[in-house]
Amino acid sequence: MDSETKIWLNLPFFLLVASYMQHCVYGKPEVPCFFIFGDSLSDVGNNNYLQTTSKANYEPYGVDFPKGPTGRYSNDRTGANIISELMGFPNYIPPVLNTTGHDIMRGVNYASGGSGILEETGSHFGQHMSFGEQVANHRGIVSQIASKFLVIGKQIRFELAKQYLSKCLYYVNFGTNDYEVNYFLPNSNTSDIYTPEEYAQILMDQYSLYLKQLRDVGARKFVLNGLSPLGCTPNSILNGSCNERQNAAANIFNDRLKDLVAQSDLPTVSADFKFIFVNISAIFPTPTNSSGFTNTTAPCCPTDEKGFCIPDQTPCRNRNDYVYWDGIHSSDVVNQMIAMNAYNSSNPAYTYPMNIKTLIEWS
Repeated sequence: MDSETKIWLNLPFFLLVASYMQHCVYGKPEVPCFFIFGDSLSDVGNNNYLQTTSKANYEPYGVDFPKGPTGRYSNDRTGANIISELMGFPNYIPPVLNTTGHDIMRGVNYASGGSGILEETGSHFGQHMSFGEQVANHRGIVSQIASKFLVIGKQIRFELAKQYLSKCLYYVNFGTNDYEVNYFLPNSNTSDIYTPEEYAQILMDQYSLYLKQLRDVGARKFVLNGLSPLGCTPNSILNGSCNERQNAAANIFNDRLKDLVAQSDLPTVSADFKFIFVNISAIFPTPTNSSGFTNTTAPCCPTDEKGFCIPDQTPCRNRNDYVYWDGIHSSDVVNQMIAMNAYNSSNPAYTYPMNIKTLIEWS
Protein backbone atom coordinates (compact mmCIF):
# COMPACT_ATOMS: atom_id res chain seq x y z
CA MET A 1 0.00 0.00 0.00
CA ASP A 2 1.39 3.46 -0.85
CA SER A 3 2.21 5.87 1.97
CA GLU A 4 -0.46 8.39 0.94
CA THR A 5 -3.19 5.77 1.27
CA LYS A 6 -1.80 4.57 4.59
CA ILE A 7 -2.15 8.11 5.95
CA TRP A 8 -5.73 8.25 4.68
CA LEU A 9 -6.48 4.99 6.45
CA ASN A 10 -4.64 5.49 9.69
CA LEU A 11 -4.92 9.19 10.56
CA PRO A 12 -8.72 9.17 11.04
CA PHE A 13 -8.35 5.95 12.98
CA PHE A 14 -5.79 7.52 15.33
CA LEU A 15 -8.14 10.46 15.88
CA LEU A 16 -10.96 8.06 16.67
CA VAL A 17 -8.73 6.08 19.01
CA ALA A 18 -7.91 9.35 20.79
CA SER A 19 -11.65 9.85 21.21
CA TYR A 20 -11.92 6.31 22.52
CA MET A 21 -9.21 6.99 25.08
CA GLN A 22 -11.17 10.03 26.24
CA HIS A 23 -14.17 7.77 26.86
CA CYS A 24 -12.01 5.49 28.99
CA VAL A 25 -10.58 8.39 31.02
CA TYR A 26 -13.59 10.68 31.32
CA GLY A 27 -16.60 8.44 31.14
CA LYS A 28 -18.34 5.23 30.24
CA PRO A 29 -18.56 3.68 26.77
CA GLU A 30 -21.04 5.32 24.41
CA VAL A 31 -23.48 2.45 24.97
CA PRO A 32 -23.89 0.33 28.12
CA CYS A 33 -23.63 -2.94 26.20
CA PHE A 34 -22.79 -4.32 22.77
CA PHE A 35 -24.23 -7.56 21.38
CA ILE A 36 -22.67 -9.22 18.33
CA PHE A 37 -24.35 -11.80 16.09
CA GLY A 38 -22.62 -13.35 13.11
CA ASP A 39 -20.25 -15.84 11.54
CA SER A 40 -16.46 -16.15 11.30
CA LEU A 41 -16.15 -12.47 10.38
CA SER A 42 -17.09 -11.71 14.00
CA ASP A 43 -16.23 -14.90 15.92
CA VAL A 44 -13.76 -14.27 18.76
CA GLY A 45 -13.52 -17.81 20.10
CA ASN A 46 -16.93 -19.47 20.34
CA ASN A 47 -15.91 -22.17 17.88
CA ASN A 48 -13.03 -23.12 20.18
CA TYR A 49 -15.68 -24.80 22.33
CA LEU A 50 -17.50 -26.59 19.50
CA GLN A 51 -16.84 -29.81 17.60
CA THR A 52 -16.16 -28.23 14.22
CA THR A 53 -13.53 -28.11 11.52
CA SER A 54 -14.05 -24.34 11.26
CA LYS A 55 -11.54 -23.03 13.79
CA ALA A 56 -8.94 -20.27 13.97
CA ASN A 57 -7.28 -20.98 17.31
CA TYR A 58 -3.87 -21.84 15.88
CA GLU A 59 -0.94 -19.97 14.37
CA PRO A 60 -0.59 -18.02 12.16
CA TYR A 61 -4.09 -16.70 13.07
CA GLY A 62 -3.66 -13.89 15.57
CA VAL A 63 -0.07 -13.20 14.54
CA ASP A 64 -0.59 -9.48 15.28
CA PHE A 65 -3.06 -9.89 18.14
CA PRO A 66 -1.53 -9.38 21.62
CA LYS A 67 -2.94 -12.69 22.90
CA GLY A 68 -2.04 -14.63 19.76
CA PRO A 69 -4.50 -17.09 18.19
CA THR A 70 -7.79 -16.77 20.10
CA GLY A 71 -10.29 -17.98 17.53
CA ARG A 72 -10.42 -14.77 15.49
CA TYR A 73 -10.28 -15.48 11.74
CA SER A 74 -7.80 -12.66 11.21
CA ASN A 75 -4.21 -11.65 11.73
CA ASP A 76 -5.49 -9.31 14.45
CA ARG A 77 -8.94 -7.85 15.23
CA THR A 78 -12.43 -8.33 13.85
CA GLY A 79 -14.49 -5.40 12.64
CA ALA A 80 -16.71 -5.65 15.72
CA ASN A 81 -13.58 -5.51 17.92
CA ILE A 82 -12.60 -2.21 16.32
CA ILE A 83 -16.09 -0.77 16.69
CA SER A 84 -16.05 -1.66 20.38
CA GLU A 85 -12.77 0.27 20.69
CA LEU A 86 -14.30 3.28 18.95
CA MET A 87 -17.27 3.22 21.32
CA GLY A 88 -14.95 3.32 24.31
CA PHE A 89 -15.10 -0.22 25.67
CA PRO A 90 -11.91 -0.92 27.66
CA ASN A 91 -12.06 -4.64 26.79
CA TYR A 92 -13.40 -6.62 23.85
CA ILE A 93 -16.84 -8.19 24.15
CA PRO A 94 -16.30 -11.84 25.19
CA PRO A 95 -17.63 -14.97 23.43
CA VAL A 96 -20.89 -16.28 24.86
CA LEU A 97 -19.38 -19.70 25.51
CA ASN A 98 -16.79 -18.14 27.80
CA THR A 99 -18.81 -15.42 29.54
CA THR A 100 -19.96 -15.54 33.14
CA GLY A 101 -21.24 -13.37 35.94
CA HIS A 102 -21.53 -9.62 35.66
CA ASP A 103 -19.62 -9.55 32.32
CA ILE A 104 -22.88 -10.13 30.47
CA MET A 105 -24.05 -6.65 31.47
CA ARG A 106 -21.66 -5.04 28.97
CA GLY A 107 -22.56 -7.39 26.13
CA VAL A 108 -21.91 -10.79 24.61
CA ASN A 109 -20.45 -12.01 21.31
CA TYR A 110 -22.55 -14.88 19.90
CA ALA A 111 -20.78 -15.14 16.52
CA SER A 112 -19.82 -18.61 15.32
CA GLY A 113 -17.61 -19.47 12.36
CA GLY A 114 -19.37 -21.35 9.57
CA SER A 115 -22.86 -20.29 10.64
CA GLY A 116 -25.55 -18.64 8.59
CA ILE A 117 -29.06 -17.29 8.51
CA LEU A 118 -30.39 -20.72 7.57
CA GLU A 119 -30.06 -23.57 10.07
CA GLU A 120 -28.49 -25.95 7.54
CA THR A 121 -25.77 -23.53 6.41
CA GLY A 122 -22.33 -24.66 7.55
CA SER A 123 -23.50 -28.08 8.75
CA HIS A 124 -20.67 -29.82 6.88
CA PHE A 125 -18.18 -28.11 9.23
CA GLY A 126 -19.79 -29.78 12.26
CA GLN A 127 -21.20 -27.90 15.23
CA HIS A 128 -21.99 -24.23 14.80
CA MET A 129 -24.41 -21.68 16.20
CA SER A 130 -26.79 -20.44 13.50
CA PHE A 131 -28.50 -17.05 13.63
CA GLY A 132 -31.54 -18.73 15.18
CA GLU A 133 -29.47 -20.43 17.87
CA GLN A 134 -27.66 -17.18 18.62
CA VAL A 135 -30.99 -15.42 19.12
CA ALA A 136 -32.10 -18.24 21.43
CA ASN A 137 -28.86 -17.88 23.39
CA HIS A 138 -29.54 -14.16 23.66
CA ARG A 139 -32.94 -14.78 25.20
CA GLY A 140 -31.18 -16.81 27.88
CA ILE A 141 -28.71 -13.97 28.46
CA VAL A 142 -31.59 -11.49 28.73
CA SER A 143 -33.09 -13.65 31.48
CA GLN A 144 -29.75 -13.58 33.29
CA ILE A 145 -29.55 -9.79 32.91
CA ALA A 146 -33.09 -9.46 34.30
CA SER A 147 -32.04 -11.46 37.35
CA LYS A 148 -29.40 -8.81 38.12
CA PHE A 149 -32.15 -6.30 38.94
CA LEU A 150 -32.91 -6.83 42.61
CA VAL A 151 -36.61 -6.08 42.65
CA ILE A 152 -39.62 -8.24 43.43
CA GLY A 153 -41.52 -9.63 40.48
CA LYS A 154 -40.29 -11.46 37.38
CA GLN A 155 -42.17 -9.19 34.97
CA ILE A 156 -40.80 -6.04 36.60
CA ARG A 157 -37.24 -7.38 36.32
CA PHE A 158 -37.83 -8.22 32.65
CA GLU A 159 -39.15 -4.71 31.92
CA LEU A 160 -36.14 -3.16 33.67
CA ALA A 161 -33.86 -5.39 31.58
CA LYS A 162 -35.61 -4.27 28.38
CA GLN A 163 -35.15 -0.62 29.35
CA TYR A 164 -31.45 -1.26 29.91
CA LEU A 165 -31.05 -3.20 26.66
CA SER A 166 -32.86 -0.53 24.65
CA LYS A 167 -29.79 1.68 25.03
CA CYS A 168 -27.39 -1.01 23.76
CA LEU A 169 -26.06 -1.64 20.25
CA TYR A 170 -26.86 -4.81 18.29
CA TYR A 171 -24.43 -5.73 15.52
CA VAL A 172 -25.48 -8.32 12.92
CA ASN A 173 -23.19 -9.74 10.23
CA PHE A 174 -24.72 -12.74 8.47
CA GLY A 175 -25.19 -14.06 4.95
CA THR A 176 -21.70 -14.82 3.68
CA ASN A 177 -21.87 -18.54 4.50
CA ASP A 178 -25.42 -18.86 3.19
CA TYR A 179 -23.84 -18.21 -0.20
CA GLU A 180 -20.27 -19.50 0.04
CA VAL A 181 -20.98 -22.80 1.83
CA ASN A 182 -24.61 -23.30 0.85
CA TYR A 183 -25.92 -21.70 -2.34
CA PHE A 184 -22.62 -21.90 -4.24
CA LEU A 185 -21.28 -25.06 -2.59
CA PRO A 186 -20.44 -27.49 -5.44
CA ASN A 187 -22.34 -30.44 -3.95
CA SER A 188 -25.37 -28.36 -2.94
CA ASN A 189 -28.55 -28.32 -5.01
CA THR A 190 -29.80 -25.06 -3.47
CA SER A 191 -28.85 -23.03 -6.54
CA ASP A 192 -30.72 -25.53 -8.74
CA ILE A 193 -33.90 -25.08 -6.72
CA TYR A 194 -33.90 -21.30 -6.22
CA THR A 195 -32.99 -18.35 -8.39
CA PRO A 196 -30.72 -15.78 -6.71
CA GLU A 197 -33.76 -13.53 -6.25
CA GLU A 198 -35.82 -16.29 -4.63
CA TYR A 199 -32.96 -17.32 -2.37
CA ALA A 200 -32.29 -13.76 -1.23
CA GLN A 201 -35.96 -13.43 -0.27
CA ILE A 202 -35.85 -16.68 1.72
CA LEU A 203 -32.82 -15.37 3.59
CA MET A 204 -34.44 -11.99 4.18
CA ASP A 205 -37.67 -13.51 5.50
CA GLN A 206 -35.72 -15.52 8.07
CA TYR A 207 -33.41 -12.60 8.85
CA SER A 208 -36.42 -10.34 9.51
CA LEU A 209 -37.95 -12.92 11.83
CA TYR A 210 -34.81 -13.05 13.98
CA LEU A 211 -34.63 -9.25 14.14
CA LYS A 212 -38.24 -9.24 15.37
CA GLN A 213 -37.35 -11.77 18.06
CA LEU A 214 -34.48 -9.57 19.22
CA ARG A 215 -36.77 -6.54 19.33
CA ASP A 216 -39.21 -8.51 21.47
CA VAL A 217 -36.56 -8.75 24.21
CA GLY A 218 -35.50 -5.12 24.20
CA ALA A 219 -33.25 -4.50 21.18
CA ARG A 220 -33.77 -1.11 19.50
CA LYS A 221 -30.52 -0.07 17.79
CA PHE A 222 -29.32 -2.39 15.03
CA VAL A 223 -26.26 -2.32 12.77
CA LEU A 224 -27.02 -4.59 9.79
CA ASN A 225 -23.95 -5.40 7.72
CA GLY A 226 -24.20 -6.18 4.04
CA LEU A 227 -22.02 -8.68 2.21
CA SER A 228 -18.58 -8.00 0.79
CA PRO A 229 -17.89 -8.80 -2.91
CA LEU A 230 -18.04 -12.59 -2.42
CA GLY A 231 -16.71 -13.32 -5.88
CA CYS A 232 -13.46 -11.47 -5.23
CA THR A 233 -12.09 -13.59 -2.37
CA PRO A 234 -8.94 -15.60 -3.14
CA ASN A 235 -11.13 -18.72 -2.92
CA SER A 236 -13.51 -17.38 -5.59
CA ILE A 237 -11.18 -15.62 -8.04
CA LEU A 238 -11.30 -17.21 -11.51
CA ASN A 239 -8.29 -16.71 -13.80
CA GLY A 240 -7.36 -13.52 -11.98
CA SER A 241 -10.87 -12.04 -12.17
CA CYS A 242 -13.74 -11.86 -9.69
CA ASN A 243 -16.55 -14.39 -9.99
CA GLU A 244 -19.30 -12.05 -11.13
CA ARG A 245 -22.06 -14.62 -10.59
CA GLN A 246 -21.25 -14.65 -6.89
CA ASN A 247 -20.93 -10.87 -6.77
CA ALA A 248 -24.31 -10.47 -8.45
CA ALA A 249 -25.96 -12.74 -5.86
CA ALA A 250 -24.32 -10.77 -3.03
CA ASN A 251 -25.62 -7.54 -4.56
CA ILE A 252 -29.17 -8.89 -4.60
CA PHE A 253 -28.89 -9.75 -0.90
CA ASN A 254 -27.49 -6.29 -0.15
CA ASP A 255 -30.29 -4.59 -2.05
CA ARG A 256 -32.90 -6.58 -0.13
CA LEU A 257 -31.23 -5.77 3.19
CA LYS A 258 -31.12 -2.06 2.38
CA ASP A 259 -34.80 -2.24 1.38
CA LEU A 260 -35.56 -3.78 4.78
CA VAL A 261 -33.82 -0.86 6.46
CA ALA A 262 -35.63 1.67 4.25
CA GLN A 263 -39.04 0.14 5.01
CA SER A 264 -38.33 0.29 8.75
CA ASP A 265 -37.51 3.99 8.41
CA LEU A 266 -40.87 4.99 6.92
CA PRO A 267 -42.99 7.45 8.96
CA THR A 268 -45.78 4.87 9.17
CA VAL A 269 -43.53 2.36 10.96
CA SER A 270 -43.22 2.32 14.75
CA ALA A 271 -40.37 4.55 15.90
CA ASP A 272 -39.31 2.37 18.83
CA PHE A 273 -36.36 0.85 16.92
CA LYS A 274 -33.83 1.85 14.28
CA PHE A 275 -31.94 -0.18 11.66
CA ILE A 276 -28.89 1.03 9.77
CA PHE A 277 -27.32 -0.67 6.75
CA VAL A 278 -23.55 -0.86 6.31
CA ASN A 279 -22.74 -1.30 2.62
CA ILE A 280 -19.55 -3.30 2.97
CA SER A 281 -19.37 -3.94 -0.80
CA ALA A 282 -19.08 -0.19 -1.41
CA ILE A 283 -16.25 0.15 1.12
CA PHE A 284 -14.37 -3.06 0.35
CA PRO A 285 -11.22 -2.91 -1.84
CA THR A 286 -11.38 -4.98 -5.05
CA PRO A 287 -9.02 -5.63 -7.99
CA THR A 288 -10.68 -2.77 -9.90
CA ASN A 289 -10.88 -0.44 -6.89
CA SER A 290 -7.85 -1.27 -4.77
CA SER A 291 -7.92 1.75 -2.40
CA GLY A 292 -4.12 1.69 -2.46
CA PHE A 293 -3.66 -1.99 -1.55
CA THR A 294 -0.96 -3.67 -3.61
CA ASN A 295 -2.40 -7.19 -3.26
CA THR A 296 -6.15 -7.61 -3.65
CA THR A 297 -6.42 -11.22 -4.82
CA ALA A 298 -3.96 -13.40 -2.87
CA PRO A 299 -4.12 -14.50 0.78
CA CYS A 300 -1.44 -13.33 3.18
CA CYS A 301 -1.10 -16.77 4.79
CA PRO A 302 -0.61 -20.06 2.92
CA THR A 303 -4.06 -21.68 2.72
CA ASP A 304 -5.64 -25.12 2.39
CA GLU A 305 -8.38 -26.10 -0.05
CA LYS A 306 -11.06 -24.58 2.20
CA GLY A 307 -9.30 -21.23 2.36
CA PHE A 308 -8.11 -21.49 5.97
CA CYS A 309 -4.51 -20.78 6.98
CA ILE A 310 -2.33 -23.90 7.07
CA PRO A 311 -1.20 -24.40 10.68
CA ASP A 312 2.20 -22.99 11.65
CA GLN A 313 3.00 -21.65 8.19
CA THR A 314 4.70 -18.25 7.90
CA PRO A 315 2.40 -15.47 6.63
CA CYS A 316 3.40 -12.51 4.50
CA ARG A 317 5.39 -9.76 6.21
CA ASN A 318 3.72 -6.75 4.59
CA ARG A 319 0.25 -7.53 5.95
CA ASN A 320 -1.02 -3.96 5.56
CA ASP A 321 -0.65 -4.33 1.80
CA TYR A 322 -3.02 -7.33 1.65
CA VAL A 323 -6.79 -7.13 1.42
CA TYR A 324 -7.18 -10.77 2.46
CA TRP A 325 -5.63 -12.52 5.43
CA ASP A 326 -6.63 -16.03 4.30
CA GLY A 327 -8.68 -17.30 1.37
CA ILE A 328 -11.93 -15.93 2.77
CA HIS A 329 -11.38 -13.36 5.52
CA SER A 330 -10.11 -9.81 5.25
CA SER A 331 -6.98 -8.51 6.95
CA ASP A 332 -6.99 -6.30 10.03
CA VAL A 333 -6.31 -3.15 8.00
CA VAL A 334 -9.40 -3.81 5.85
CA ASN A 335 -11.45 -4.55 8.96
CA GLN A 336 -10.22 -1.20 10.25
CA MET A 337 -11.31 0.57 7.05
CA ILE A 338 -14.79 -0.95 7.20
CA ALA A 339 -15.25 -0.27 10.92
CA MET A 340 -14.11 3.35 10.62
CA ASN A 341 -16.54 4.06 7.82
CA ALA A 342 -19.39 2.23 9.53
CA TYR A 343 -18.78 4.23 12.70
CA ASN A 344 -18.49 7.78 11.42
CA SER A 345 -18.69 8.07 7.62
CA SER A 346 -20.98 10.77 6.26
CA ASN A 347 -21.11 9.04 2.86
CA PRO A 348 -24.65 7.67 2.31
CA ALA A 349 -23.20 5.07 -0.06
CA TYR A 350 -21.43 3.51 2.93
CA THR A 351 -24.00 3.77 5.73
CA TYR A 352 -27.77 4.24 5.40
CA PRO A 353 -29.64 6.18 6.68
CA MET A 354 -26.97 7.12 9.25
CA ASN A 355 -23.66 5.93 10.67
CA ILE A 356 -23.15 4.06 13.94
CA LYS A 357 -22.20 7.15 15.91
CA THR A 358 -25.45 8.87 14.94
CA LEU A 359 -27.41 5.69 15.68
CA ILE A 360 -25.94 5.61 19.19
CA GLU A 361 -27.16 9.17 19.77
CA TRP A 362 -30.66 8.37 18.46
CA SER A 363 -33.37 7.94 21.09
